[in-house]
Amino acid sequence: MKITKFTHSCVRIEHDGGVLVIDPGTWSEPAALAGADAVLVTHEHSDHVDALRLAGLGVPVYAPEGAHLPELGSAPVIPVRAGQRFTAAGLPVAAVGGRHAVIHDGQPDCVNLGYLVGDDVYHPGDSLHVPDEPVGTLLIPGHGSWMRLSEAIEFARAVGAPRAYTIHDAQVNERGLASVTGWFAETVPGYRHLAPGETA
Repeated sequence: MKITKFTHSCVRIEHDGGVLVIDPGTWSEPAALAGADAVLVTHEHSDHVDALRLAGLGVPVYAPEGAHLPELGSAPVIPVRAGQRFTAAGLPVAAVGGRHAVIHDGQPDCVNLGYLVGDDVYHPGDSLHVPDEPVGTLLIPGHGSWMRLSEAIEFARAVGAPRAYTIHDAQVNERGLASVTGWFAETVPGYRHLAPGETA
């Protein structure tokens, strides 16, 4: 399985000729979607879903049931619930979690699903939900108004994946990113930073 990181939370997974893209938001590069067979959306925020771009793509878009995504128009959206298993771009996917992490005073309160792809790669979206199943490759949120760095480290340790890469990191400057990735490298076994465009 080939994983390519794009800006912020967008990740492209290629396997046996199939291309699955997770969270192609407004900050991620359009190239992430080239040749995509299916898209997974963790939640409705624009840094995770560029609805206008997906509306014209013409491939299945799997999104949480109850997500507010009117801009997708007539795109082939398939609603997904926590606990559901399905196949996207030829890969088995398990949806886990349920809600976006809280920033302040109960906000935001929207549905958020994490996806375990191919029984290996786990993308949590904007949450730190620890799945019940073993994870081979963890995508760790590196920064968010909804978390502290210590929470991300504890999350990564709780998941215990042998491989981990940063996502959700476009809101920090170079100095901040160096600090975040330095802490992950020091505290999370198997961690490696992927810059946008890099592949693991």
